[in-house]
Amino acid sequence: MGIRTAEEYIDSLRDGRKVMFRGKWVDDVTLHPEIRKAIDHASIDFKLSDDPRWKDLFTYAEDGNIYSVFYKVPSSASDLLQRKRAIEVATTYGKTIVTLIHEIGSDAIFALLRIAYLCDRKNGTSYFERVKQFYELARDQDLAIAVAQTDAKGDRDKSPKEQPFEYHYLKIVKRTNEGIVVRGAKVHTSVSVNSNAIIVLPTRAMKDGESAYAVSFWLWANSPGLTLVASPYLSGDRNGNEYPISSKHKMFETVTIFDDVFVPWEQVFLAGETEFAGLLALAFVDFHRFTAVSYKLPLLDAILGCANLIARYNGISNAAHVREKIARLIVYVQTVKSLLEAGARAGHMEDPGIFVPDSVSVNLAKYHFATNFHTALRDLQDLTGGLLVTYPSPQDFEDNIVGELLNKYLATSYSSAKERMQLINLISELTASDLSGYHSVLAVHAEGSIEAEKIAITRGYDVDKAIATSLYMAGIQDEPVL
Repeated sequence: MGIRTAEEYIDSLRDGRKVMFRGKWVDDVTLHPEIRKAIDHASIDFKLSDDPRWKDLFTYAEDGNIYSVFYKVPSSASDLLQRKRAIEVATTYGKTIVTLIHEIGSDAIFALLRIAYLCDRKNGTSYFERVKQFYELARDQDLAIAVAQTDAKGDRDKSPKEQPFEYHYLKIVKRTNEGIVVRGAKVHTSVSVNSNAIIVLPTRAMKDGESAYAVSFWLWANSPGLTLVASPYLSGDRNGNEYPISSKHKMFETVTIFDDVFVPWEQVFLAGETEFAGLLALAFVDFHRFTAVSYKLPLLDAILGCANLIARYNGISNAAHVREKIARLIVYVQTVKSLLEAGARAGHMEDPGIFVPDSVSVNLAKYHFATNFHTALRDLQDLTGGLLVTYPSPQDFEDNIVGELLNKYLATSYSSAKERMQLINLISELTASDLSGYHSVLAVHAEGSIEAEKIAITRGYDVDKAIATSLYMAGIQDEPVL
């Protein structure tokens, strides 16, 4: 098959999967009004692959077949930059909401290929061939894939085996000749309700005595015993004028419950090898944070573009404090973009032939984005003014008398009232709405917390070389380390 149409993708979701939304079972996700919004949003990936304007970016050829670019195993910096550009374009069409149905799954596959290869070399297992077979299935059928990684965790000061409830981390409860049985739950599993398959990864390193928690596998979204409890956040009727983004674009997260789910051995990628659980979690992060910053770029451009436009519409573009805020936003956005590109260009090849982004650069990009995001929102709110939360409704403008007055009072010399309100509605959704809250929480927690990024940066930096330089300059050491 290689490339699917949006219609083929939507049809594939009518598979009897077990989904709950607001306490009610969903018989067909394609007919549910809230979930269908997420499905239509995710269809952007498939539409762009079929669009003559974007086909070269979103597809690649191999052995006479055409596949989604997201399933191209990176072999160079240019491959990573093409991947970044594709994510950026798709998220722009998604108006700051990432599609993620190809991106996150392929991130996990690349990590699995790396770690399965290492595990097989050390332990004589056969995981790499299983991963490779799943990769080919996903690529050939153009599958939409979710990743379930974060466990419920329970008491954060306790390891998996120390938890008062042994299933706060997903656990193997049974092994047979045919496969394994797992029990537990994963939280905030993105795009699971509208994916074909789900990859399960460990969320952390495991210690001795925790082999039952060191588990990775894939399964179909309609597998028996699997329940997807969909989050209601950002749900409800939304007027397109007041909510130009979330009225049409949405991504679902779930609490993903595994109630004694059977997984055949051919779908198992890790089953008890504790030393590789943490390595697999980190290998996923190497790619997924690159994806994360890539999909943040349209959001940053939207914030910067809105800041310039609203300053112009409000007639304050030449004020010194406004120019300073705009400059600060430009520096912020360009720094994130430059660090991400550096992450691609400074990447390196790892066995079994996968080009991996530079961890320090990518984590610096994610850290800089996350630690400055709320300041950027504050600056945009400051430039816009109180109409962010006091604007009249679109219906008010439709009244013959009141609408005429509003069009007079809310216009400026630089903008009509209509265009000014359209822009303010967009800025309101980006900075003062539940969508803004969603983006703000994602900035802090999605794809790893700020603390996790700091750990990755400090772990990856060559401090020993810096120490050696200091020893040489102090005269303690005869030669520098260069």
